[in-house]
Amino acid sequence: MWSQKLMWIAWPAFLGACALELLVFAMLDPGDLHWSGEPLRLSRQGVYTAAFFVFWAICTVSSALTNLLGMSSAEVNRCPMLPGERPDNCRPQ
Repeated sequence: MWSQKLMWIAWPAFLGACALELLVFAMLDPGDLHWSGEPLRLSRQGVYTAAFFVFWAICTVSSALTNLLGMSSAEVNRCPMLPGERPDNCRPQ
């Protein structure tokens, strides 16, 4: 179940990061980027790679929040404890 949810989060995030990478670097050149007034010390490929992973992380958070908000109340409120360890107000899975 967790591997399926992970793919529901990671795959759309990967596709979103790909789209962002294409859009952002179609508009600007990585060689022209500056940080604190100085040029970046990364190669163009390094900037592409770092930006992709930043975009992927941002899209992963977005996909995870979408997945969390799409959960039913039964999924959110289920009790993961074993039957002998459950408090009285904890419903079985």
